[in-house]
Amino acid sequence: MAEREGQASAAPPADDVLVSIQNVRKTFGDTVALDDVSLDVRKKEMFALLGASGSGKTTLLRLLAGFDRPDAGRILIDGKDMTAVPPYERPVNLMFQSYALFPHMTVGANVAFGLRQERGPGKPDAAEIERRTKETLELVRLDGFERRRPHQLSGGQQQRVALARALVKRPRLLLLDEPLAALDRKLREHTQNELVRIQDATGITFIIVTHDQEEAMSLSDRLAVLNRGRIAQLGPPRHIYEFPATAFVADFIGSVNVFDAEVASIESNTVKFDSPEAGCVLSVADAPRTLHKGAKVHVILRPERIKIELDETERTSETNQVLGVVRNMAFLGNQARVVAELPGGKLVTAVRLNPGEEADTCQIGTKVRMSWSPQDCRGLVE
Repeated sequence: MAEREGQASAAPPADDVLVSIQNVRKTFGDTVALDDVSLDVRKKEMFALLGASGSGKTTLLRLLAGFDRPDAGRILIDGKDMTAVPPYERPVNLMFQSYALFPHMTVGANVAFGLRQERGPGKPDAAEIERRTKETLELVRLDGFERRRPHQLSGGQQQRVALARALVKRPRLLLLDEPLAALDRKLREHTQNELVRIQDATGITFIIVTHDQEEAMSLSDRLAVLNRGRIAQLGPPRHIYEFPATAFVADFIGSVNVFDAEVASIESNTVKFDSPEAGCVLSVADAPRTLHKGAKVHVILRPERIKIELDETERTSETNQVLGVVRNMAFLGNQARVVAELPGGKLVTAVRLNPGEEADTCQIGTKVRMSWSPQDCRGLVE
């Protein structure tokens, strides 16, 4: 997996911004697709728009491409207002989810198609088109495939032809609509690394639209999580995973256990919560500063943060410790996923990395003790 590091939150300097989306709103009849969306995308950045169906990500992609216009707000590229500029005059290209290759054309002709359609004094001649087509096919590692037709290629090769066709015109901004959705898991992982390599080599800004949180986190320098037409959170993948702003974001980015709780006491470094769901006191180091006694909160806990041990004890009075009975155990190769039921009926998921033969001892019906530190859970108010 090609993980890309970054720092959280700080807005990029103005001269580092390629795309500026400012207070954009878009409706379709009574449906609000985008509601006052603002964000900046940096030059040479791999940026992901992540959300479920209906979140607004595809609408935003179409606005960036120029296929639709916003009802309000502006879209700037390189400081120029593109809101009313038609698609063919924007320094933008789009790689479609379906690839949209011409079946009657060779690979070379597909890639060169956009260059051959150019008009005006800047139109490349035949030699320039051939050179750029060859260079781009080499970039996506398809040199030697020029004379093949799309039906003679694998799904991954077709994907790279579509990418080459989008890259050959050297856009300032490349939009990718669910670029890996049609590929199997192993090919997706390989192609993720290839996309990062190509983006680094070209310096083109990529904006990727996806509903797949693993894909977004693997590829992007930063990502925006969209929900019901608004940005729920924006930042580097690791920051969003470790410090989700809402329970929705925590649940959408990876797996998470959520406990409904109420503030019992506030101390200097931790907040303690009563949670009938958990059946124990929850101690949290990272909780909102605005909390007060009696406040209702969601306490979130990632499965990989939980320590799980076999335990026949019937009761526990420790904080951040729960007793349960294993209801499901799945061995996944490098890890085992354990689902345990607490006395009140709450199901809690824990992950044991590299469990080895120990996984065999944690079977359905086994009594277990699950524990975690105050630093491993978060308190969120919604």
